[in-house]
Amino acid sequence: MLELLAPAGSMEALRAAVQNGADAVYLGVGPFNARQGARNFTVDTLREAVKYAHIRGAAVHLTLNTLVSDREAPQAAELIRAAARAEVDAFIVQDLGVLSLCRQIAPHIPIHASTQMSIHSLDGVQQAAALGVSRVVLARELSREEIARICRNSPVEIEVFVHGALCMCYSGQCYMSGVIGRRSGNRGQCAQPCRLPYGYGRFENKYPMSLKDNCLISYLRDLASMGVASIKLEGRMKRPEYVATVTRVYREALNTGRVTQRQMDDLTAAFSRQGFTDGYFRGETGQAMFGTRGEEREDKARLAAARATYESVENPRVPVQFYMIVNRETSMLAVQDPQGNVCKTVGPRPEPAQRRGLTEAELSARLAKTGGTAYTCARVSASVEPGLSLSAAAVNAMRREVLTQLTALRGRREEAPLGKFTRPMIYPGQKEAPGLTVQVTATEQVTRRILELNPLFLYVPLHLLVQDWDFYTTVVRRVRLAAVLPRVIHDTELPRVTRLLDQAYDLGVRHVLLGNLGQIAVARARGFAICGDFGLNIYNSRSMNTLRTLGLASATASFEMTLPQIRDLSKAVPTEAIVYGRLPLMITENCLIRGRTGQCTCATGSTKLLDRKGEEFPIVKDCGTCRSVVLNGKKLYWLDRQSDWRNLGLYALRLLFTTENPREVDQVLRAWQSAAPFDPGGATRGLYLRGVE
Repeated sequence: MLELLAPAGSMEALRAAVQNGADAVYLGVGPFNARQGARNFTVDTLREAVKYAHIRGAAVHLTLNTLVSDREAPQAAELIRAAARAEVDAFIVQDLGVLSLCRQIAPHIPIHASTQMSIHSLDGVQQAAALGVSRVVLARELSREEIARICRNSPVEIEVFVHGALCMCYSGQCYMSGVIGRRSGNRGQCAQPCRLPYGYGRFENKYPMSLKDNCLISYLRDLASMGVASIKLEGRMKRPEYVATVTRVYREALNTGRVTQRQMDDLTAAFSRQGFTDGYFRGETGQAMFGTRGEEREDKARLAAARATYESVENPRVPVQFYMIVNRETSMLAVQDPQGNVCKTVGPRPEPAQRRGLTEAELSARLAKTGGTAYTCARVSASVEPGLSLSAAAVNAMRREVLTQLTALRGRREEAPLGKFTRPMIYPGQKEAPGLTVQVTATEQVTRRILELNPLFLYVPLHLLVQDWDFYTTVVRRVRLAAVLPRVIHDTELPRVTRLLDQAYDLGVRHVLLGNLGQIAVARARGFAICGDFGLNIYNSRSMNTLRTLGLASATASFEMTLPQIRDLSKAVPTEAIVYGRLPLMITENCLIRGRTGQCTCATGSTKLLDRKGEEFPIVKDCGTCRSVVLNGKKLYWLDRQSDWRNLGLYALRLLFTTENPREVDQVLRAWQSAAPFDPGGATRGLYLRGVE
C-alpha cells in the first residue's frame, strides 16, 4: 500500500493531515528546513506533534533539507538529538554534511534524500543508498517510464511527489533567489522569482517560468504497481484547510481506486494555477504545463467543511481488537492494536441476572462504541458465562480504561542511545596562491591566449570534445582538459553520455567535472578522475570530507558562501572557487527558448529574459542538451581583488565563460593578468561578501 505523506506547516495543519488519512507527515523545526516561511514547530511542539501522530498511527518525518554552515553545525546537531528524543521516524536531508551528522548522532533513525539532492537517475539513487540513505525522493521532472525503471532496480525506497507546486528549476539547483536577493532556496528562504512576470528581450508582463501545480491523482495505481513506497503532497506554506482537502481527496482515491469529478473540483477549489499538470509524468513538456494563480473568491462553505474534518471530530484511524471474559468470578477486558500492543483491565464482579443474562452480541455492541477516540473496533472476541449481568456503565468504563492505557503506550517509544557531536577534521588546503582554471561553453572561446596562460584545467563540455575532435586533439597536448558533464543526465540519456566519455578518454582526457552524485559511478567506471562542480552544493566541512571518502580529485565551493566561510572550509580535497562569469541561476527541463517561439532553436541561438526592473537573464543550453540554463545578467567579477583569495587554502580560481565571444574572452584574460578594476554597472561581487540568509 502506498504511504500517503502530507505536509504540516503547523500543528493545526498536522491535525488536518492526520485526521484526513495521512499515513505520515513531514514538518520542519527551526532554521534548517526548506520552508522558513511556514509557521513550523519548536522542539517542544515537535514532541507534541510526534505523540499526536504516533497515537493515531501516523509517522513524522523531520525536514533537515537545507545547506548548513560550519558555524551552524553544533545547532543542527542539537536539533537532530532533540528530534531523536522526540522519536521522529525519519530525517529528510539535502546536505551531505547533515547526512553525516544524522548518522553520527542518531544512526537508528532512517534518512531520506530530499528532492533538494537533485537525484534523477538510478545511479544517483544507488549512490545515495551507499551513503546511508534508506529512501530517495526523486526529482519531479521524471517521466512514468523513468520512475518505473528506477523502482525496479532501486536498493532503497522511492518517494514520488504527486501534488502541489512545481518549481521551474530542478530542486537544489536554483540559485536565482539567492544571487539576486540573498534569499537562498538552498537555505529555505526562496522568494519565488520564477513566479514573477518576464518578457523575452523586452518586458511583456508574461509568466514564462510559472508552472501549474502537479497532479498525479489519476496515476496512483500505476505508481503502486511500479513499487513506489510513498507519494508526497506539497503544501507546508499553505493553510490547514488546503492540507485537509488534498489529503482527504488522495486518501479517498487510494481507498476506492477511483477519481471523481467532485474530488477534482475540491482540489481545484483548494488551490490551482489555471488547472493542473501531469506533463513531466507523461514526458510531455511545453506550454500546457504553465499557469498562474488568479484572483478567486474564497469559498467559505468549503473552508468550513474542511475545518470540520479536524477541529470538531476525531476520525478513528487505528483498528483494535477487544478480548473480554465475563464469568462468575470476574470481568476482564484486553485491547490489542496492529503493532501488537496489549492493555488489560479488571472490572467489577458480575452479578446474577435478574431477568436476562448478558450476551456476547450485547457486549460486542458496547465495546464497539469507540467514538471520540483514535480507535475503531475491528473485532470483539468475548467469552460470557450465561446468566450473568454486567452494567453498561461498567463495560464502558473498562473500555475507556484500556483505550487510555493504549493511548499512553502508543505515545511512548523506547529511547535509543545517541551519539555525540564531534567537530570534523579540518584539512587546511595549500599555502601557495591559487592557480587558474578556465571553463568554456563553446569551442570558439578556446583562444590562443587561454592556451598561453596554461591553466591548471581547461573545462570543456563533453559533447564539444567529441564534436570538435581534431581541434581538441591539438589542445590536449598543450593544456590539461577536463570534460564537463551535463548537470542533469536521465537514465535514458546515459548510453549517449557513456559513448561520449569513451571517446573523450580515447582523446586523452582523464578528468571530468560533474555536479551531481549520480554521475560519479559512470565516470569512475571509465577511468576518469572526478572534479566536483558547484551543483554538489558543498557548503560545509563535513560535506567536503564526504567528497574525500568518495575519492573526488577536487571540489568547487558553493558560490553562496562568504570568503570567511570558504577560508574555514575543510580542504579535504583540492578546492576551487568561481571568481568570474555569469553564474547559472536555474536549470530547467522545460526549454525556455522553445517557450518563446514554440520551436526549439537552442542549437542555433540563445535568448534572454527581461524582468520588470529591466534586469536581463541570458538563457543558454546545458552541455549539448535541450535543457535551459538561466544565467545572471551581471557577471561575477573578482579579477581586481585576487589578493583576497590568496590565503583561503584554495588550489584554483575559475573563470567561467558562457556568452562571451573570443574577443571578450581575451579581454577578460588580460583583465585577469592586469587586475583591471571592477565595473559596478555591469558586474557583481556575488555573495562572497554579503552571503545569503
